[in-house]
Amino acid sequence: MKKRLLIVEDDPGLQSQMRWCFEDIDVYVADDRESALSHLRRVEPQVVTLDLGLPPNPGGTSVGFALLQDILTLAPLTKIIVVTGREEHANAVKAIGMGATDFYQKPVDADILSFVVNRAFRLYELEQENRELSRGQSTSRLKGIIASSPAMLEICRTVEKIAPADVTTLILGETGTGKEVLARAIHDLSPRAANNFAAINCAAIPENLLESELFGYEKDAFTGASQMKKGKVELANGGTLFLDEIGDMPMALQAKLLRFLQERVIERVGGVREIPVDVRVICATHRDLSTLIEEGTFREDLYYRVSEITLHVPPLRERSGDALVIAQSLLKTFTKQMDRGIVGFSDDAIRAIQQYEWPGNVRELINKVKRATIMSENRRIAAKDLELEGIVDSGDHFLNLRQVREEAERQAIVRALQTAQYNMAQAARLLGVTRPTLYNLTDKYNLQTP
Repeated sequence: MKKRLLIVEDDPGLQSQMRWCFEDIDVYVADDRESALSHLRRVEPQVVTLDLGLPPNPGGTSVGFALLQDILTLAPLTKIIVVTGREEHANAVKAIGMGATDFYQKPVDADILSFVVNRAFRLYELEQENRELSRGQSTSRLKGIIASSPAMLEICRTVEKIAPADVTTLILGETGTGKEVLARAIHDLSPRAANNFAAINCAAIPENLLESELFGYEKDAFTGASQMKKGKVELANGGTLFLDEIGDMPMALQAKLLRFLQERVIERVGGVREIPVDVRVICATHRDLSTLIEEGTFREDLYYRVSEITLHVPPLRERSGDALVIAQSLLKTFTKQMDRGIVGFSDDAIRAIQQYEWPGNVRELINKVKRATIMSENRRIAAKDLELEGIVDSGDHFLNLRQVREEAERQAIVRALQTAQYNMAQAARLLGVTRPTLYNLTDKYNLQTP
C-alpha cells in the first residue's frame, strides 16, 4: 500500500517542519478547509494530520471541527490525527469523541510525530486486512459468483454439494439472475470439468432448427446439409450440456429430449444409427413450469426427469447486500479494463444501488456500472452516472436501529398472521410470544386482525 499523508496546517513554517518528518510517504499539504477537502477527494490519503485553528478563524476551533466532521463523512476509514497546543487538552478529547484516531501536541518533535503517524498507518492497514478477510469469508468461493446474502450463500453451498454428483439439475429464476453462471460453476466443480461445457438457448433458435442444433444432422438430411454436423449434445460428450430456457422448448422436441435423458442415446436428423452420449444435463428457465404443465405446453414426465435437483435463484432485490458487493466488484474490473481513474461510488450512488429494485437483476446492474465507468467524469461514480438519481432518498432510516428493528418486527407479525390465517393463538405460537403480547403488538403497529 502506497502511504499518503495529508497535512492540514496554515502556518508555512510548521508545514515545512512536518513535511520533512516523513520518508517513503507521499505528503500533501493544505492550508484551509477547501484545499483540504480537494486533496481528500483527489488523493484519498489514509492518514490526515489536522490543525484545528484554520482560516478564516485561526484563533478558534470551529473551522477545524467542521473539517473534522467533513472528513469523517466523506472518508470514514481515514485516520485523523488532531494537532493541538499544550493548553488545548479539552479540544483533543472532544476531537477523539467525534471520531479522530489520535492527537498530537505542539511543538513539533520529528520522532514523536513520525511514531504517531506511522501508528495510524498501521491501524489503517490492519483494519483494511480485517475487512478483506471478512469479505472473503462472507462471499461465495465459486468462480464467477459474487454474493454475501444468506440466500445466495445457501445456493452456493448447495452447488458445492451437488456438483460431484452426476444428477440432472433444474435452475429456476428470473431473467438476469445468473443461472448460466451457476450452471458453469456446477460443471467446474464436477469431475467433468476438464471436458466441454455446451450451452444452447432453447428460446433463441427457431423451432425448425432447434432439433438439428441439439442432435446434429447427417449429410443430405435436408437441403443445404452438404456435410455431417454434430449437435450440442454430442459435442458435450463427457462434459455438461446446459439447456437454457427449457420452458420454451417445443412439445415435439420435448419428447425426443425425454427419450435421450432416459436412454442416453441420440439420432442425428436424417440418421438411423443410435449414438450413445455421456453428458450431464443442467436446465434453466425463468418460466413457471407448473403453470406450463397445467396449460399443456410442457410435459410433466420431462419436468420430473430434469428436476432431480432444483435450485431456486432469488432475484437481486431479495438478496440483501448483494447488489452493492457485485457493483463494487464490477467497478473494479471495468476500471482496470478501461484504464479509468475511478476509485469507487459516492454516498448517493451507494444508497441508490441499495434501494433500487433491479428489475433486470444482475444483467441490468452490469450494464449500468459499465456505462457509468465509461461516462463518469469524476473520481467517484454518482447516482446520476448510474441513471438512478431519481430513486434516492436520504437513507437516514437505514441507519436508525430502532426503526430497523420495528420494521422487521412488524413484517414478522404480518407474515405470522397470514400464515396462521389470522388465528391469533397459532400466530402467537409461531412468533414465540403469548396471545396478550401479540394483541399488544398488533395494536402498537395498527395491524388489522380480522
